[in-house]
Amino acid sequence: MSDLVSEIASQARSLSAEERSRLVGLLIETLHDSPLAEVEAAWEKEIVRRVAAYERGDVETYTAEEVFAEARRIAP
Repeated sequence: MSDLVSEIASQARSLSAEERSRLVGLLIETLHDSPLAEVEAAWEKEIVRRVAAYERGDVETYTAEEVFAEARRIAP
């Protein structure tokens, strides 16, 4: 490791787990900037599509109780 990378790594170790997690996410974004932006755009489009379908009443919805009952039924 270069001196700068070693220094940054040392400083990062003093961060809280939440801060280290955020730092890792930011660093990963720099490696995959374009594809990540494409993924986020695709998810935004999907979110809009799903919300619109929900608001039109085109999707079947379930209560939390129904979901948990089904989860208990299929859980080993």
